[in-house]
Amino acid sequence: MASPEPAISVALFAAVALLSLPAFAQAPATAPAGPTLQAIRDRGHLICASSDPLPGFAKPGVDGRWTGFDVDFCRAVAVAVFGDPSRMEFVPLSGQSRFALLQTGTVDLVARNAPWSMRRDTGFGASYVATSFYDGQGILVPQALGVVSAYELENVNICVVDEPEQLANLQEFFFTTQAAYTELLYEDREDLGVAYQAGLCNAVSAPASWLNAMRRTLPDPATHRILPERISKGAFGPMVREGDDQWFDIVQWTLFALIDAEEAGVTSLNVESLRAAKTHRIRRLLGLEGVFGPAIGPRPALHRQCDQVGWQLWRDLRAQFRARRRCGSAAWPERSLDQRWPALRSTDRVISRTAR
Repeated sequence: MASPEPAISVALFAAVALLSLPAFAQAPATAPAGPTLQAIRDRGHLICASSDPLPGFAKPGVDGRWTGFDVDFCRAVAVAVFGDPSRMEFVPLSGQSRFALLQTGTVDLVARNAPWSMRRDTGFGASYVATSFYDGQGILVPQALGVVSAYELENVNICVVDEPEQLANLQEFFFTTQAAYTELLYEDREDLGVAYQAGLCNAVSAPASWLNAMRRTLPDPATHRILPERISKGAFGPMVREGDDQWFDIVQWTLFALIDAEEAGVTSLNVESLRAAKTHRIRRLLGLEGVFGPAIGPRPALHRQCDQVGWQLWRDLRAQFRARRRCGSAAWPERSLDQRWPALRSTDRVISRTAR
């Protein structure tokens, strides 16, 4: 049974995470609103998008309300601007790489787009803000195949989307293992699940985010395994329009504040009691010490909004992931980048909250 959706993520104001930049605390004068921030204020709400909606990242409920990792981040930015998570319009975008709506100002922020690359970061008038999680191309197989590692695969038929980068990743991996395999190519990723269930292939290769979503749609998900190896690595995170440094900073430090809140153990359940904390880090995070907000535009009181919307997202994902591992799911290598640096999150954590 699917686990319940986590609480909406915190809306700690972005600039309070500037713990390592004390110079901001010496600049209490409110910065004038740049073009993006001013347009959002004039409109009265944030327009936030996400490309390629997936369960766990962005999914409409029966009431039409969108929930998920991407949506939660959009609400956090809305609180950084307005102090109100409801003042946000979420726009799902088809396709995996969308830039034109950012370029034209139709949307203010894309919470998740195609993987971060030099070409995408420099060639389309948009800028990646920071990494919020990592994804990577993986391989899904039936448990009956009897393998627990991609290095054990031999003479398999693999369904894969006819996309140059994914095909190159497969070819490079199997060149390394010197194992034989056969590609079954499809134009649309939705066809991968259809072909796999029909027995046309005994493995599927796609980004782990999609494999997790596909696995949940199978008649008996527990009889299928996502092998732990990732044959590619992709950094994902929010994108903003190029040329507005103030808006870039607001979105970036919103993300950093969320990550810092997790490390500090701040949640919607304890934020009120933590106001009495003597720890300088906690007090700065909750806006009880220092003046950080005005330096990049939003109202300084916004970093106190944790009690409005709650900071549970990272913690809920972590708890769900740990429970999933105890149940025997091999979805995440032991030494992933996420474990080496707490700012980096794995796609498997995001999806795992809805996988049970």
